[in-house]
Amino acid sequence: MRTTCPYCGVGCGVLATPQDDGVMVIAGDQAHPANAGRLCVKGSALGDTLSLDGRLLHPAVRADGVLRAVSWDEAIDKVANGFRDVIAEHGPDAVALYVSGQLLTEDYYVANKLMKGYIGSANIDTNSRLCMSSAVAGHKRAFGEDLVPGCYDDFDTADMVVLVGSNTAWCHPILFQRITRIKEARPDFKVVVIDPRRTATCELADLHLPVKPGTDVWLFNGLLSYLARHGDGALDASFVADHTNGFDAALATAEVDCFYPLAVAKICRVDPEQLLAFYRDFAATTNVVTAFSQGVNQSSAGTDKVNSIINCHLITGRIGKPGMGPFSLTGQPNAMGGREVGGLANMLAAHMELDNPVHRDTVQGFWQSPHIASKPGLKAVDLFRDIEAGKVKAVWIIATNPLVSLPDANQVQRALEKCALVVVTDIVAGTDTNAFADVLLPALGWGEKDGTVTNSERCISRQRAFLDAPGEARADWQVLCQVAQRMGFDGFDFDSPRAIFDEHARLSVHRNSADDVPRAFHLAGLTGLDARQYDALNPVQWPVLSDASGTARLFGDGRFAHADGRARFIATATRLPVHMPDSEYPLVLNTGRMRDQWHTMTRTGKAARLAGHVAESFIDIHPQDALKFGVREGELARVSSQWGAMVARVQHGGGIARGGLFIPIHWNGQTASDARVGTVVNPAVDPVSGEPEFKHTPVMIERFGVSWHGFILSRGELALNKGNSVAHWTRIQGEQFARYEMAGRGAIPDHGAWARALLEVTDPNADWLDYEDRSGAVYRAVHVVDERIEQCVFISPRPDLPSRAWLAGLFAGPALAPADRAALLSGQSFEKGIDAGPTVCSCFGVGRNTICSAIRANGLTTVAAVTTCVKAGGNCGSCVPEIKQLLTETRVAETA
Repeated sequence: MRTTCPYCGVGCGVLATPQDDGVMVIAGDQAHPANAGRLCVKGSALGDTLSLDGRLLHPAVRADGVLRAVSWDEAIDKVANGFRDVIAEHGPDAVALYVSGQLLTEDYYVANKLMKGYIGSANIDTNSRLCMSSAVAGHKRAFGEDLVPGCYDDFDTADMVVLVGSNTAWCHPILFQRITRIKEARPDFKVVVIDPRRTATCELADLHLPVKPGTDVWLFNGLLSYLARHGDGALDASFVADHTNGFDAALATAEVDCFYPLAVAKICRVDPEQLLAFYRDFAATTNVVTAFSQGVNQSSAGTDKVNSIINCHLITGRIGKPGMGPFSLTGQPNAMGGREVGGLANMLAAHMELDNPVHRDTVQGFWQSPHIASKPGLKAVDLFRDIEAGKVKAVWIIATNPLVSLPDANQVQRALEKCALVVVTDIVAGTDTNAFADVLLPALGWGEKDGTVTNSERCISRQRAFLDAPGEARADWQVLCQVAQRMGFDGFDFDSPRAIFDEHARLSVHRNSADDVPRAFHLAGLTGLDARQYDALNPVQWPVLSDASGTARLFGDGRFAHADGRARFIATATRLPVHMPDSEYPLVLNTGRMRDQWHTMTRTGKAARLAGHVAESFIDIHPQDALKFGVREGELARVSSQWGAMVARVQHGGGIARGGLFIPIHWNGQTASDARVGTVVNPAVDPVSGEPEFKHTPVMIERFGVSWHGFILSRGELALNKGNSVAHWTRIQGEQFARYEMAGRGAIPDHGAWARALLEVTDPNADWLDYEDRSGAVYRAVHVVDERIEQCVFISPRPDLPSRAWLAGLFAGPALAPADRAALLSGQSFEKGIDAGPTVCSCFGVGRNTICSAIRANGLTTVAAVTTCVKAGGNCGSCVPEIKQLLTETRVAETA
């Protein structure tokens, strides 16, 4: 079955093939233009995430604090009546939907139609607000519509790619591999990375500018000034005169404090020569693509950052032609599709605007709806503030986990605790957000649902169902329609995703002409598809012409979507982030994704092979800052801000500058005791886009003191809490077991009794092996059932405990050998070389120690040689930057 990956915005095609034994074989779709058959490690592991473990399979309603299973009729009545009663008493703005870029376009369309056209409120926002809304706002200001000008093919024909605020190697790995192949084929092809951290992406870069967090506008304002004054003909005066407005004002604003490159270099904290090298190369290279992502968007100045980048392409006329242009790297698989249907609180469907009365009339007339929202609704952060304030009394959360993903997450918890009606639609039963639901509705997941998504290059692809619906789970669009009908609304009698897509396509062309309500977004060639045509729909980039052909690039004729056909230069005045470090909170926290995980890990957390690369949350800090603040690598530390605190393990990754910290976003209350970084992140937002400032929160760090460290491997799930002396824990999925890393405070008086209680071993005759060094406070125990290891626990006052990889291998065996029992009690394997180390290549399970040993033993000098020797790097390529780093580190160690 041909379908589309549910992870990042690259939008890779996937082939899912069922086997006779029930296993689903996952491969890349060679016919899909986004990936040509390649998949990253997350996409390759999709088959590992399809089990029903932990799935929400039946509707449930909470009564007296307890969830009870109910029929769909009762659940839908509860939602419909609850919303209807709130609207009747408090008005339509007292209810809200908070949805997700994980939804299919058809789901998104129905949700927006219900809220904006029938309930009559624009209080529907999406977690795309957290990643792409600054790009949306920047596009609309510059181009007149939310339009990505270029396509992936532009990377192939570019001579220079600038990656801004994007760890592309980890967050968009298939696109990064494409860039890598270009670099290998054309060594003169330039790659510039602009990022405060030295990330895996920098391994490919000719130039890395480690800008001070929050200074991107200074950097690109300086580039604009340089191109205007010193660019050796880079300024395209005729393009600026014929196709743009606002140049003089934008240049004047830029030159207030960015005229002198030395001044820009000082405030951006980069080497002046490197800055000038970037400016000169950009000026001299006609074919340049500037790709940007969350490091640009997630800022209180995110929209200005986007426009400062676009300004530099407008001044040079480098837009709308092959090999050039600004390019927004979308974070989610359908953040673009959500924007098409008006998924944000300040938009209408089909790229029309809430504040335009003609647009409102157009949408309402097409829908024949009783209402149309007449003002923007509440954006994500404001929405949950108004829930806490009691202004919004009912909220329906669909396919997202705001208690983990939103900033100031403790405030989100307070809001949900106070909200009169919280409805959550999810595929997972246990999430941080679901704990506060009054109604839980089971949804279809990837492989079960059917519809379309749109990727970063405006390419619409089909997500197709190849699994039966589990339990009583239903499609999101179906549940939304049933609630709408139960509320008494017409217009929701859709019988399939195809019918919804057809209405969406017809709305895109409704009154869409130059002399009526023109929009660049239209799907003329996709209207009227029958079931067979919809099912067979091939990937196509919009706008889709009447002959069903797509459009690779926009603005090739120099005409933009503003009424006068001209693009807009936007004056982007420099300003500092809203919250700056001070004596109490002297460090700046940056957050982001890891290579092998996704969002809050409800899907990727099920795949054991994805847990090996980074097993637990961490705090990346410069060694000198660690020394200054009294924290040590490998030990636990507490990071706190004025909004909240979290705990994780300290590491020195080598990519963080002094004064900064980096913490990943994925861990939550189901996978760790205190690792939700959202509790720490400040709630400041961009004044235009409403996107939060995830990349710049003032924090402090301090040692999280514990008396002992330990870990458990268990075939069954355990409930760890602070009542059993465990002060901190993290859960990691293994093959046939769950692993718990933990630490505690206070002495354990009786290790044996404590361990039996913790592992829930009540049988006094259980096959229980243990070793205790009371003076050293070291304890090891193993619980054996039917000659197989069932559980083991290791405790020590030091964090350097036995290899988990060796122990994990014992869970796969049919029975424990006598030597294994002895090794377990001794705390180490008797076989040499069995510890592969932390996973580097998740596709083949190759560890760091294995790769380093092969490099030393065989004199390996290239990634290709490593791949030939140990397979690492030979599949998805996501680990190639790390293999390059290991090659360098090993050579340095040998010559030291």
